Amino acid sequence: MDSLKKNNPVYSNTDTSKVNLSEEEWKKVLPEDVYYIARKKGTERPWTSPFETLKDKGTYYCAACGNALFISDTKFESGCGWPSFYQPISKGSVIYEPDNSHGMQRTEVMCGRCKSHLGHVFEDGPPPTGLRYCINGVVLDFKKAQEAEKNYKKSEP
Repeated sequence: MDSLKKNNPVYSNTDTSKVNLSEEEWKKVLPEDVYYIARKKGTERPWTSPFETLKDKGTYYCAACGNALFISDTKFESGCGWPSFYQPISKGSVIYEPDNSHGMQRTEVMCGRCKSHLGHVFEDGPPPTGLRYCINGVVLDFKKAQEAEKNYKKSEP
C-alpha cells in the first residue's frame, strides 16, 4: 500500500462491505485527479493512462476503495484511448446507471463497493460478451498476479 492509500481508511483489496462516505470525506482521502473522475464523473484525456498499453497479468482495482474490478485476461486493445475490458471480475464488482449527459445515451459504470465513476460500457466489444468497458485509468490501481496472491495470503486468518 503506498502512502496515498494509508490516508484512505476505506481502501482495501479484501473488504467487500459497501462504502458510504460524504463528498467532504472523499475529498480528504483521494488525490485530486482521482477525486475529479471518481466523484465528479470526470474523464481523463484519451491515450494518457499507462494502463492503456499495459500487458502485465494481474488485477485492476478501484483507486478510491480498493475493490477488485477487472482481471487482465479480459483486457483488450480497443483503440478508444482508455483501458478497455470485455467483462468485470464479478457481477457485483461494478454497477450501472443510465447516463444521458453531453447529448448522448450511454451506460455509466461505477464501482460496486463505493459507487465511484469508472467510465462507460458500450455494446461494441469482442466475444464472448460483445461489451467494451471503457475505463478511466486514473481510477484504477493494478497489482501483478504474484503481488496480488501474496497480499491475499497475508489477509488469510
